[in-house]
Amino acid sequence: MHLSELKTAGRAPALPLGLELEDAAGSAQLQLLSLLRVLPGRRYVGAGVWRGRTVLAKLLVGRKAARHFQRELQGVRLLAEQGLSTPLLLVDGLQQGEGGWLLFEFLDGAESLASAWRKVESLPLLADEQQQVLAKALTAIAQMHSKGLWQEDLHLDNLLLHDGKLYLIDGAGIRVEQAGKPLSRQKVLENLGVFFAQLPKALEPFIEELLVHYLLSNGEHALPLEALLKQVDKVRSWRLKDFLRKVARECSLFSVRRGPFGLRAIRREEEAALGPVLEQADALLAQGPLYKNGGTATVGRVDVGGRPLVLKRYNIKGFSHWLKRFWRPTRAWHSWREGNRLAFLGIATPKPLAVLERRFFWLRSRAYLITEHLAGSDVLERFAPYVESGEVPLAELKALEHLFAELIRERISHGDFKGHNLFWQDDRWVLIDLDSMRQHSSAHSFAKAYARDRARFMRNWPTSSALYRVIDQRLPRSSSPGQD
Repeated sequence: MHLSELKTAGRAPALPLGLELEDAAGSAQLQLLSLLRVLPGRRYVGAGVWRGRTVLAKLLVGRKAARHFQRELQGVRLLAEQGLSTPLLLVDGLQQGEGGWLLFEFLDGAESLASAWRKVESLPLLADEQQQVLAKALTAIAQMHSKGLWQEDLHLDNLLLHDGKLYLIDGAGIRVEQAGKPLSRQKVLENLGVFFAQLPKALEPFIEELLVHYLLSNGEHALPLEALLKQVDKVRSWRLKDFLRKVARECSLFSVRRGPFGLRAIRREEEAALGPVLEQADALLAQGPLYKNGGTATVGRVDVGGRPLVLKRYNIKGFSHWLKRFWRPTRAWHSWREGNRLAFLGIATPKPLAVLERRFFWLRSRAYLITEHLAGSDVLERFAPYVESGEVPLAELKALEHLFAELIRERISHGDFKGHNLFWQDDRWVLIDLDSMRQHSSAHSFAKAYARDRARFMRNWPTSSALYRVIDQRLPRSSSPGQD
């Protein structure tokens, strides 16, 4: 197979795949055995065998192949020239009309720091195990900055741990200010902002403590915390906007198809399992069991490969209802978007897995949403034994305070805070039914929405009850963080 043929190979070309490439010794075949990252028609990264040696192959095709090849090659060389640990580049080449290739030594058994972080992220904040992962990352970043380099696409997946040694990868994202000289303070703040913005926001109070690991390897600049936090907020806001654009388009995270007769979006890893579920959604709901069967929505449980999921159909009650709905995004799509927003922000909600809008020449009608299933009980059931006594378990009250603090921090209003929309699962409160959820751009509009949310939530219990008084004392009355 010629390298240029990868342009039309799609996201999942058949493997193993043989490609004729060249080095100083002449032409030889690369046997590509697995794919790790794919950008269809542009970039294919995977493990293979070249001249009897296992390699990591980066294959660049398409009309921008030459530019991407040169960027990758320059970054790899910069890292090596500055003595920074990066996988050894064995072979590289660029052929007009075909594309570019870079073959690296394969670090067998290497683990990304992203993978290491996932193993410890559920531990208490800044546990020793978490500190160890973040310390490794910040030390590597500091060493890079001390040499005048920075990683534009800085994230934990671009740091590999192998035999106790940390390697920097992805040369395409490496940028240089003055090679061999410490990076300027502004560039340091900007790049650290990118790093910290990708960590849970709950870690923000510990940023100053974590910076010690950076300063031990690069103490060139004093790093004002306020300036760094502003940069973190700026990057975090940009990342959220970028992510919300991705939930609506074809990308590595989501499979999205849109046309005059429908819009379908599925998390890519769920596509094979949930595509058929959406196709027969009505039949599956007819089989039950149902949690709700109303005029505007039907909600039921479906089992997919032994995994319980929730399928929600947003109904059209009649012609007049359709006239109000056909021209705007469906409630299913709104819930899909807002569920992904909450998940991105780390606020507990059932993971949105797939959504489908049925259309007729672009005019919307019924819509469907699939989410993870909740096994817990809602707040009404959970707090029922304490209505008269008010003796709610402290952990559940603190978790409720924490949820409201998160919503205030992000200026998010739910819009329908009845008790059936808040569930207790895995020691935290989980929000469901996001049809009316909104993230506000102004403090003024959020203040009004928060007051309505709080008032609706308090109406779940009699004002004369001890439980009402306890919750009323606990929940912030103001939508301004730190005020009451």
